[in-house]
Amino acid sequence: MDSVYQHYRKDEIPFIDHFSELIEQAGNEYRPVLTEFLDPRQVFIAKQLVGTHSEVTTFTDGGYSDAERSRLIVAPSYFEPKQADFELSLIAIHYPEKFAALTHSTILGTLANSGVRRDVFGDIITDGGHWQFYVSTSMVSWVLENITKIGRVGVRLEEVPLDAHVLPISEWETSETTVSSLRLDTVVAHVYNISRQRAKTLIQGEKVRLNFQVNSQPDTMLAEQDTVSVRGFGRILLTQVLGTTKKDKLRISVNVLTS
Repeated sequence: MDSVYQHYRKDEIPFIDHFSELIEQAGNEYRPVLTEFLDPRQVFIAKQLVGTHSEVTTFTDGGYSDAERSRLIVAPSYFEPKQADFELSLIAIHYPEKFAALTHSTILGTLANSGVRRDVFGDIITDGGHWQFYVSTSMVSWVLENITKIGRVGVRLEEVPLDAHVLPISEWETSETTVSSLRLDTVVAHVYNISRQRAKTLIQGEKVRLNFQVNSQPDTMLAEQDTVSVRGFGRILLTQVLGTTKKDKLRISVNVLTS
């Protein structure tokens, strides 16, 4: 495994070990194995790991096309999954729209602080007026019974059919740019047009999350499909490293979501 580890960050090793066990389980027991919701970087790593095993393959579903967070099935190559195999459920949020407003960050904060692991929740989506979120089917009853407020707003949650999802508004902006390195502080400073020192201060002040976990190390090197959340600014998804310029800068493709 040492030859595999060298391609990833140290903080990714536990996920690599866990997913490698799932690959062995699916291959040795000739059956599908379902993960909880994975972020884009985890899906990227998972598919790379599975790519070295000819006897198994992967299938992903986050509930709708272009989902950011998805559940993944590792299965023998001959397996043909049905949507029910992903055990996804969709929850609609009912609230007094005339008197209150919800935001993605407020809903995410409520779910993240509910005492339940983040990986049982998928994407939060809206069409500009209605809000919904995905959750592992096994957690539906708990969610309906225990989440009655989002921020200060009283809400009523209802499970609705998967095909009743709203048409999500995409607020991501895609662009290509060049950076001197893939250091966390460098990318944050460049994308949001702030000084390197300010980016460093935000990171060391625990205002920045890498793949939804607080990261206080400015020199952390980013990789493809990493998601960086910067409090007060928004999110960055590093989709691809495109190459090197003649001046030895890196060309990257990013999706940017402003707060």
